[in-house]
Amino acid sequence: MAKASEIIRMTACGPLDVATFPCRSDNYGYLMRDKDSGLVAAIDAPEAAQTEAALDHLGWTLTHILLTHHHTDHVEGVADLRGRGDVAVVGARADAARLPRLDIEVMPEKAWSFGNHPVVILDTPGHTVGQINYFLPGPNVLFSGDTLFAMGCGRLFEGTAAQMWGSLAAIKELPDDTTIFFGHEYTAANGDFALDIEPGNPDLLERIEAVTETLGKGGYTAPTTLALEKKTNPFLRADQVAVARAVDMVGADPAIVFAEVRRRKDNK
Repeated sequence: MAKASEIIRMTACGPLDVATFPCRSDNYGYLMRDKDSGLVAAIDAPEAAQTEAALDHLGWTLTHILLTHHHTDHVEGVADLRGRGDVAVVGARADAARLPRLDIEVMPEKAWSFGNHPVVILDTPGHTVGQINYFLPGPNVLFSGDTLFAMGCGRLFEGTAAQMWGSLAAIKELPDDTTIFFGHEYTAANGDFALDIEPGNPDLLERIEAVTETLGKGGYTAPTTLALEKKTNPFLRADQVAVARAVDMVGADPAIVFAEVRRRKDNK
């Protein structure tokens, strides 16, 4: 395993610092620290050992774990991380029965804050029916779990295509400068598929070149921005004529176009 100092990428998001590091085979782990209060949250807990190594290297004390959904590769490290001390586990009240024991249950219609920072809980069913995303409107930061990836979106294990399109449409309404921290490093494969859909998209071609260079150097493609995803992510672009034309569905409802794009990705 690489040393924590060799794998942590720091992103300054106004009053927050976010540390990114790899977990498991293709998960991203995240630690978010509020500079004012010193509160530190892990976003999901895919692997305790890598998260603990990052905490120790940074000298941060874990205070929260924010869960996006119940899948094992996002919750497996909760028990060990909770054992580090006074750690509050946060998750969706509607899905509490499938999540590790929650200390704080959140709901889309109820306000919650991380320190002095309001957190908007987005109900984002599709990948699972209980998936939520965390949006901090002050610094415009989104933790999208397995809802939205770089040039991709989560597979529909439980929800419907209509639900997922609704979730993505809600994310599209966020500010374009929103910084998005997503759950998995699937970017190369997602880019290959995006090229199948829009081979002539100049923004996509430029992005693929940058991604190839980044991954070739051992870098991370997280975080991304909403503005970039709106230009290059075929799943977010199901309401664009170019994507509808690519799947022979010009004039169709975007939710139907999205369903076909998702079907093609599943079968690729």
